[in-house]
Amino acid sequence: MFSRLRSDIQCILDRDPAARSTWEVITCYPGLHAVVLHRPAHWCWTHGFKWLGRFISHVSRWLTGIEIHPGAKLGERVFFDHAMGVVVGETAEIGDGCTIYQGVTLGGTSLYKGTKRHPTLGKDVVVSAGAKVLGGFVVGDGAKIGSNAVVIKPVPAGATAVGIPARILPSKAGASADATPEGPKFSAYGVTLEDDPVGQALKGLITSASSQEHQIALLWQAIEQLAARAPEGNCVPQDAQRQGCFEAGKLSDLVGK
Repeated sequence: MFSRLRSDIQCILDRDPAARSTWEVITCYPGLHAVVLHRPAHWCWTHGFKWLGRFISHVSRWLTGIEIHPGAKLGERVFFDHAMGVVVGETAEIGDGCTIYQGVTLGGTSLYKGTKRHPTLGKDVVVSAGAKVLGGFVVGDGAKIGSNAVVIKPVPAGATAVGIPARILPSKAGASADATPEGPKFSAYGVTLEDDPVGQALKGLITSASSQEHQIALLWQAIEQLAARAPEGNCVPQDAQRQGCFEAGKLSDLVGK
């Protein structure tokens, strides 16, 4: 029991730069309190003391703001960061090393008792703030769920889900930008720069604008060369902006020459 508690504390120290000491984590982190209180609640639920399990879960919710059904299964080193308003359903399963931020719902879309209604998270999954993962499917190991995403279908291992409804961005081949010599680097909030579709769209616009500027510069060089060979008395492009005598017809004549 104490070894598992130590690993829970250490995972918080590893992932949260605001955590300054073990004592601070023990006394001031509701995510740790929720995980610790869930263990006796889950034991009671699986051993037939269902009311007691629900009551412990209710007390934990009142103390921490994190609602974890006593029937849910939590792995080791699960970190609820901030996590106010998190809801974890009865048949949900959270794998080892997962990180869940505030406002996340691991919910169901079915009302049939005795069925798998809630999602299963693999190992090292990051579910970012406000995300909703709804249904009895699997989110693969190392997957990332972006902020406010609504996920209603399985997410492959290593992939990223963003948007409403969530779109699946496959994992990049080769080494990731977040990789370190010791292994993958922890990615806070689920989305890296490479996974951000808005960032990728802006990058494409910048690349396109740069290409157009280069083409315009080449066009002006060609026009200046043509203007240098034009008969005297015609306006050159530099004079056009200053004197207003570079007309569209003369420009087309120069380009035609």
